[in-house]
Amino acid sequence: MASIRKYKTKDEKTKFYVQIRMKGHAPQTACFDRLTDARKWIQETESDIRNNRYFKTAESRKHTFNELADRYIKAVLPSKKTASSQEAQLIWWKKQIGEKLLADITPSLISQYKDKLLTEKTVQGKKRSPATVVRYLAVISHLFTVASREWGWVTENPLRLISKPKEAKGRVRFLDETERQTLLKACEESKNQYLYTIVILALSSGMRLGEILNLTWDKVDIQKGRVILEEIKNGERRQVPLAGKALDLITQHETKRVVCSKFLFPDTKTYKKPIDIRSAWNAALKRSGIEDFRFHDLRHCCASYLAMNGCTIVEIAGVLGHKTLQMAKRYSHLSDSHLSEVASKMNEKILG
Repeated sequence: MASIRKYKTKDEKTKFYVQIRMKGHAPQTACFDRLTDARKWIQETESDIRNNRYFKTAESRKHTFNELADRYIKAVLPSKKTASSQEAQLIWWKKQIGEKLLADITPSLISQYKDKLLTEKTVQGKKRSPATVVRYLAVISHLFTVASREWGWVTENPLRLISKPKEAKGRVRFLDETERQTLLKACEESKNQYLYTIVILALSSGMRLGEILNLTWDKVDIQKGRVILEEIKNGERRQVPLAGKALDLITQHETKRVVCSKFLFPDTKTYKKPIDIRSAWNAALKRSGIEDFRFHDLRHCCASYLAMNGCTIVEIAGVLGHKTLQMAKRYSHLSDSHLSEVASKMNEKILG
């Protein structure tokens, strides 16, 4: 039989502790944020136990999370555009549950660390956003899916019943003229030789950080002023225009090209992988005094500047590589001051 106990955590969050006791089997426990998830787990788990599907395979008692994460980092991550950020997320998980056997990693345990992700402060002294926590959960969800379907190390994904934190709607955050000039000056003065060019590329083209860092010289056509992205987020080939300052910088950058590397911005130690600019970027933000701003917000900036200069939603979608106009709309935000200026000009011209 199964029992459900409702309780409050120290921070007043409601949790549901579940215990299943079935004759001839060890008790099974789990903890959930929602009562519906708890009941669903009871139903599925009791069914699996009766049909001898639930109890872990021998493989799950042979391997630790560290072993699984290391194999995933080596075999799966290299093919991902977000490899560097996902590796950092996996390293966090390794520090928390690395020594645990896979058989001992339960939904209850994952839920516990989900709460920690939401409440603890990062090395920068800030709390993670719900969207960031969702990405931390997503990377190990895929890890366990691969471990189950392809490697046979586990029989189920412990993330399948974990509720995701609610993400805020798309942010309205882009740099005004003063902020932009201040940030660019800080990037130009950075000890990182690539940071300024990378930021200009992001502002000019709207490319994502992963797309920029993974650029290779065979995808750059300086004569035609364009970059070809073969494996972007929506899985399609996309042409990105290079113009103005961005094209000038890439042209200059080519004269200093590292011959032994295929990357535009290689790691300066091995030249075999893209450079990591996180420290340099954070330092530039700190020097410029700009707060509440992420690298991905440069993409918002690009779209917003395009909108302010008369580009249509269709044109913005084309530059950013979005498949639908709805996706592009969240990047076409205009500042309140700009809207007021537009309204004032219209009234002055039409109404006198």
